[in-house]
Amino acid sequence: MLKDKKMKKTDLQQQTGLSWTVISKMSKWNEPVSMEVLVRICRALKCDIGDVIELNKDDFTDD
Repeated sequence: MLKDKKMKKTDLQQQTGLSWTVISKMSKWNEPVSMEVLVRICRALKCDIGDVIELNKDDFTDD
């Protein structure tokens, strides 16, 4: 998404006001972030939440 918008992670950080730690979490698989973080990113990128996250059936287990 950042490549499509011709942005760097530092641009996203500045536009959202998020910490570098939170931005780094988004780059790693299976690192949790809050819904508030996702909303701030979507607002900055002017996109839908489905554009920044992906849920796979395999990610869920029956415990």
